[in-house]
Amino acid sequence: MKKLVLTAALLALGSSTAMAQTVTRLGTEGAYPPYNYLDESNQLVGFEIDLGNELCARAQLTCEWVQNDWDSIIPNLVGGNYDVIMAGMNATEARAEVIAFSQAYKLPDPSAYMALAGTDMSVMEDGVIAAQSNTMQASMVSDTSATLIEFPTADETIAAVRNGTADAVLADRDFLVTYVEESNGELEFLANVTPPGAGVSIGLRQSDTELRATFDAAIDSMKADGSLNALLVQWFGDEVDVFE
Repeated sequence: MKKLVLTAALLALGSSTAMAQTVTRLGTEGAYPPYNYLDESNQLVGFEIDLGNELCARAQLTCEWVQNDWDSIIPNLVGGNYDVIMAGMNATEARAEVIAFSQAYKLPDPSAYMALAGTDMSVMEDGVIAAQSNTMQASMVSDTSATLIEFPTADETIAAVRNGTADAVLADRDFLVTYVEESNGELEFLANVTPPGAGVSIGLRQSDTELRATFDAAIDSMKADGSLNALLVQWFGDEVDVFE
């Protein structure tokens, strides 16, 4: 792993104590395992929950989690209902026209088409494809000749495949893999697709440059000591792409 010079990063972390805001609110969906979801006790858990808590500790920020539906997660950030987004969000050029992004804390994942076992791959071009609304996968489907059907939540896209409303779903492969593995052969992957974007990142208001620098410094420190890679492997398995 590369050795990073942390002097500037540590200075940025220390400066966070001077920020006027008392509590930093972290917005997440709570419905996108293993990134973020509710456990059996209705508590937020997942890769991003563990990561966000550790970043706040390193930055000496007092943080609290705010759950928000995916459809309105960017508007409610811009509107001030919370201060950052940590919700499996890929830093795309289109989103960067509206909000700012930290450096990536997870390298870009392939998207994947998933369908009932035995489905012909031709449905990716001439079938009905389900995708969660306001996602890059929805945009990717709209650029093909397939028919796009959008749903507010990721779970609804899976249900659409199972009940025959859609021929396949396009989503992050990391999200779909558990459904495939636990389906007892009912579901299978059709193909992987390279998505746009620079990787999964923290979304912030464009005016919050100091807060962005604070989180970037905390991410840098986790990359430098290997703890970010360890967290990635913990939640996504040994085959996950890690930072060098």
